[in-house]
Amino acid sequence: MKLIDTHCHIQFDDYPLDTCEVINDAKKAGVEKLIVVGDSLETSAAAVELAFEKTDVYAVVGVHPHNSRQFVDTPELSQAFLGLLARAPANKIVAVGEIGLDYFYDHSPKEAQGRALRTQLGWAQQFNLPVSLHIREAFADFWPIYDEICQNKAIPGVVHSFTGTLEDLDNALARGLYVALNGIMTFTRDENQLAMAQAVPLERLLLETDAPFLTPKPFRGKICTPEHVVLTAEFLADLRGGTVEALACQTTQNAVDLFKLT
Repeated sequence: MKLIDTHCHIQFDDYPLDTCEVINDAKKAGVEKLIVVGDSLETSAAAVELAFEKTDVYAVVGVHPHNSRQFVDTPELSQAFLGLLARAPANKIVAVGEIGLDYFYDHSPKEAQGRALRTQLGWAQQFNLPVSLHIREAFADFWPIYDEICQNKAIPGVVHSFTGTLEDLDNALARGLYVALNGIMTFTRDENQLAMAQAVPLERLLLETDAPFLTPKPFRGKICTPEHVVLTAEFLADLRGGTVEALACQTTQNAVDLFKLT
């Protein structure tokens, strides 16, 4: 069984575990490729550096909506990101992200989040990359921005850590987006979220950990690592009434197709 963790943050400075050991443990568990995701210029550069060092590690670069205020107030950050995107081999930087809108917290004004999102969707079009999307309690504002930017050139991507409604799911699928599920599904008590997880078409499903966050059961309270994607795969296979082998095979192929992994 081969799996891909399509979203983790093991390159963060404060990740408390040894990165090499974490990657080796993941491979032993059957997680053959990892995608490390930035949320700022610093963590994006660290993701690219780790991807250069490790054969089966890939980078996603971008500004998280929480950091939008700093981004829009510092014009030189755009140039730094464009330089990062331009200098790296296309097969190691595989997406722009994680980008989007987050209205659950108030770390950046909505206006700044919208401006940062528009800019980074433009980068995805410019460099022919998919997007890794962070959307929390903001779908109503997100779709008009996404559709506005996509008028002339569709942008493929994935809605990371998806916990939306069935209506949100339908909107994502109608736009050809993938949906990524993680350890939340193993401990949520929200029956609507579980119904959504059952409804995601297998050909549109991706798996992730969001490590070091969202550790799945039965390891709640411990640091999440990419190998924990196996637990999410097993839980979802049981929830959806299929085999973990079939789920692993299709989600792995989905990740390869979306991110053009080699």
